[in-house]
Amino acid sequence: MTAAKATAPDVSPEFVASLADRAQEAERLRRLPSATVDDFIASGLPELLVPARYGGLQAPWSAILDPVRRMAHGCASSAWTLGFYTLHNWMMALFGEEAQQEAFATRPFLAPAPLAPTGRGIPVDGGIRLSGRWSWATGVMHGNWIIVGALCGPDDSIYPALALLPISDAAVEDVWHTDGMCATGSNDVVITDAFVPAHRLVRVTDIYKGTAPGAAVHDADTYRWPMVPALALLAAMPALGSAERAADIYAERLSQRVLAYEGITQRDKPMAQSHLSEARVRLRALRGLLADTVGQVEILVAAGDPVPRPVRAEARLAAAHIVVESRVVISRLLGASGAGAHFLDNPLQRIKRDVDVLAGHVVFDYDTSRELSGALILGLEIPRTAMV
Repeated sequence: MTAAKATAPDVSPEFVASLADRAQEAERLRRLPSATVDDFIASGLPELLVPARYGGLQAPWSAILDPVRRMAHGCASSAWTLGFYTLHNWMMALFGEEAQQEAFATRPFLAPAPLAPTGRGIPVDGGIRLSGRWSWATGVMHGNWIIVGALCGPDDSIYPALALLPISDAAVEDVWHTDGMCATGSNDVVITDAFVPAHRLVRVTDIYKGTAPGAAVHDADTYRWPMVPALALLAAMPALGSAERAADIYAERLSQRVLAYEGITQRDKPMAQSHLSEARVRLRALRGLLADTVGQVEILVAAGDPVPRPVRAEARLAAAHIVVESRVVISRLLGASGAGAHFLDNPLQRIKRDVDVLAGHVVFDYDTSRELSGALILGLEIPRTAMV
């Protein structure tokens, strides 16, 4: 079964240019400017992965990747935040039908989703009482719902789950003072003894496998993607798009930069030409890896087969590799651009800071990603809690 036919909303050059124009303001605000959120809503992107039965586009899951990659040509922080807003509409479609009806009655559905299970859900009649503190709540400053990870159930039978709550149940603590990805507004949230009805819970094990309740509610391959590959590949797009933009900026700069004490433009230096061609071939290789990884998962999902853990682990590793290589491209091009590239009005320095911070996401831990993938290829046991 395939997803309903849909055309991805266009991320126009004008939209990307507006993100670039607002990048410094967004960094200063430590959140997205309201105009950026308005443009995002007007673009139709929040509806991309919303199920057709709720009026959404129900596009194939992979339709999210290219728009987010291109938005990063304007601002990595904006692409990251808007990409996750879009992805979390897909994540919402994995919950049970009653929860979806509640959530998608609010449009646009804008939900930060700090997924680490740092909260505790105590069983009560009809659901749980939830308390905890969560970090990395990207987009919380504009959110209207929130999805959090929690350990639920009685003490002798705890299971990890995702819980859906209205944003009014969460208190935001302003802690997001960072040297990169500033505009994501990824502050902490605190929830104290909030009631979450049982229908607003979904087990993490089901979401990891692509067998969450929403997979049965909607007649579309879109909602059978396993979560870790979906999250990791989406999250890698701001890094890849940023590296592409860095290569473009470097190429433009070569014709403009006259080398002191040499009296020639940098474009006439063979080493400068080599830096550019190396960056471009690395980026081509990353786009090929992305296409191959997405294609492998899509074939399995379209066949109705479960996506095996080794394939899921390889997808996570591919995403981590894309981020590692994107950082290399950006670092080398910045290093070859001279001291002038470090002025705060030069986007190259912000690109590097943003991607350096982005790379700290747990799903991009390169050592862990390689270990998990290698172990599963060899048929070895991995921790039950491993993020695959």
